[in-house]
Amino acid sequence: MQYMLIFAESEADFAKRDDPTEAPAYWGAWNAYISAMRNAGIIVSGEGLQPPHTATTVRLRDGERQVHDGPFADSKEALGGFFVIEVADLDAALDWAAQSPSAGYGSVEVRPTLPPPPGAA
Repeated sequence: MQYMLIFAESEADFAKRDDPTEAPAYWGAWNAYISAMRNAGIIVSGEGLQPPHTATTVRLRDGERQVHDGPFADSKEALGGFFVIEVADLDAALDWAAQSPSAGYGSVEVRPTLPPPPGAA
């Protein structure tokens, strides 16, 4: 079964990515986690994301497109990246989520993926 692991980080966590004193530990933890998933052969796809201030949100209201710089949600945490993994069940997905660096300082949402709709290519 496939699950998406959705990693949320605070603004301070995003800043660690580029901080000369904190970046080695930040990226070291992520590289170790990604390597463990790769070695387990469970990664289907995944990407890290640029910081929230680089986002653009689009809405269509009354036929008019509205464009907003930044993320839609105003929250303490923002989407930092994701992986789609293939594992036996939810318990296995939760185990992998708990091992992620962001589980210790942010959050990880675990959500099963939908199968393709009937007739989809």
